[in-house]
Amino acid sequence: MTGKAKTDSPGSSGPTVGGTLSRREFVTGLGGVGIGAVLGGMFLGTVLLPDKVFAIQASSGYLLVDTKKCAGCQSCMMACSLTHHGETNQSLSRIQITQDPFAKFPDDIEIAQCRQCAYPSCVAACPTGAMHADPKTGVRTVDESKCIGCERCVNACPFTPSRALWNFEEKHAQKCDLCEGAKFWDEVGGPEGKRACEEVCPMGAIKFTKDLPQQSATGYETDLRTGTAWDTLGFGGALKSGGHLG
Repeated sequence: MTGKAKTDSPGSSGPTVGGTLSRREFVTGLGGVGIGAVLGGMFLGTVLLPDKVFAIQASSGYLLVDTKKCAGCQSCMMACSLTHHGETNQSLSRIQITQDPFAKFPDDIEIAQCRQCAYPSCVAACPTGAMHADPKTGVRTVDESKCIGCERCVNACPFTPSRALWNFEEKHAQKCDLCEGAKFWDEVGGPEGKRACEEVCPMGAIKFTKDLPQQSATGYETDLRTGTAWDTLGFGGALKSGGHLG
């Protein structure tokens, strides 16, 4: 969100209440006197309601991942880098796979994909509007021409590793756009097209959906194994068309 609250005058701390008290000062004061001090008073209904509600449209697509199916081959990372940048450089990939050499299966691999958050911190943190929701698809993406390189979006992302990434070659922020802006691909990308990472994954560990996944602090990993050949191994998953395992 890039909207900015409107104030009465430059340097003021917010709209005034009753001509003597700013909204910010009043709300701050509530911490000391308590909400009971104003119940039934003249301020109720004028101060406790926001001047304007800012909202951001939902994304029309999401990537689901099942790390228990991931083989750690990094095919998705190479495909992402190749389709967006014309080179296979894992550091430029918008989807990242991290591996813990000291952990055991199935807890040794993590796929870090952008969650297309309903309330994206990266968009809210961007001071120029470079990080934004596409007006047609709602996909959270970056307008490279507006990026000033402050990396606030990278630091604002609540997940590790950050889903907003720094392109160290071109000096701007970038993130997964569901291949909507994949310049080196002869396929139609985005929510109505194909996603390179999903297409190349030999294990079928990445799946696209238009339904908003149930969000949690740890992400929205999903079980793409149950009801498939993986069940015989005690983990769930199966051969499907296209040579994908589950």
